[in-house]
Amino acid sequence: MTANDQPYDCLIVGGGPAGLMAAIYLARFRRRVCVVDAGASRAALIPRSHNVPGFVHGLSGTDLLARMSAQLGELAVTRVDAEVTSLRRHDHGFQAIWNGGAHTAATVILACGIVDAHPPFDEWRAAVADGLLRYCPVCDAFEAIDRRIGIVGPLHRAAGKALFMRGYSRDVTLLATGEDDGKPAAAELNEAGVEIVVAPGLRLRRRDDGVEAVFADGRTAQFEMVYPVMGAEVRSHLAMTLGAEHTADGHLKVDDHQRSSVDGLYGIGDVVTDLHQISVAFGHAALAACTIHNSLPRRLA
Repeated sequence: MTANDQPYDCLIVGGGPAGLMAAIYLARFRRRVCVVDAGASRAALIPRSHNVPGFVHGLSGTDLLARMSAQLGELAVTRVDAEVTSLRRHDHGFQAIWNGGAHTAATVILACGIVDAHPPFDEWRAAVADGLLRYCPVCDAFEAIDRRIGIVGPLHRAAGKALFMRGYSRDVTLLATGEDDGKPAAAELNEAGVEIVVAPGLRLRRRDDGVEAVFADGRTAQFEMVYPVMGAEVRSHLAMTLGAEHTADGHLKVDDHQRSSVDGLYGIGDVVTDLHQISVAFGHAALAACTIHNSLPRRLA
């Protein structure tokens, strides 16, 4: 077996903030690491984050990823632009398939995140880039103070986000797109001053400097920004094929060291939590990397 054929100490699936931070830690522990990234990081859509410590005026998701990638480059970490299509147990720990080839690793970190379900909005990507369509009020509600805000989604699912945003603006409207058990929430929303508009068949489009909601009957409403609450797909299928425990919505279950129920398989970032925060991803990454380093045979200089 040549050096290039040797198993990796850790394979990291996903090149967003969580995966890159884990790779930085493990590389500095002098572990043999490979990051495989399909190029679909949710963080790349962030126009500007103000929750990353040390950046007074914020920074974009692409800037953050570029800075972290440059740091990995200095550490000579192997990076592959590909999608891991299969993951199974192996004598050396795990065997992963990408680009038609098989690769082995003692441990695996899943940092593959989630994919948001978008509202019916042909220009959603450009609207996200311009800060008109937003997905994380914990991240950016402060920048939405006193704005006219629309919350889009089934009443029961969207109620919590609408109430949260009511702490930042008096002008919050919940555009209820589907039937669900939302009656208990309606009373609380009304008491808080959130307008509820039943909006089946809703479409969104850009209008001037904001977003226009177009209802099935042709009526319209204008908003300065819109927050969808349409759910998301958790990219945990690789863990599920290994029989890892997960929640009903697909989040990978992990312990306080980010270990899944499958020995040697770890989960970090959005794939394990619905608190979609860069700082949370960083914390998960540090915990997982330290635990992996301590679980592997001691490395001698």
